[in-house]
Amino acid sequence: MSYKTDLGRVIGLGAANEGVHEWFTGRVLSVALVPLTLAFLWIVGPLIGAEHAAVVAAFQNPFKAIVVILFLLVVFKHLADGIKEILLDYVHGKATLTISLVATRLICYFFGAAGAFAVAKIAFAG
Repeated sequence: MSYKTDLGRVIGLGAANEGVHEWFTGRVLSVALVPLTLAFLWIVGPLIGAEHAAVVAAFQNPFKAIVVILFLLVVFKHLADGIKEILLDYVHGKATLTISLVATRLICYFFGAAGAFAVAKIAFAG
């Protein structure tokens, strides 16, 4: 038999005061993706089917390289946050949840960094 009150039983089980931050971050990333996606399509669209030299010349323009790097970083951060929300809702085992969260976060950050590195390498080294 427990002598705890109703409040005592739920302390520590409620909101972690992170909901507003996650909600706001999701909205900011979503709004940022609109112009970044349009700019990305404007930059990369004409390069589809182009020769290697044309792609390298396009990414050596600092504005284009920065926009593509920003797009890649924001997309993969947004993806990692979205997958986190899905996993929190649908994965119930504690160990499975932890492993899934860490693995998906690492995978998303790896591919974002790899894409940013590839664009930077083209921009600086040609």
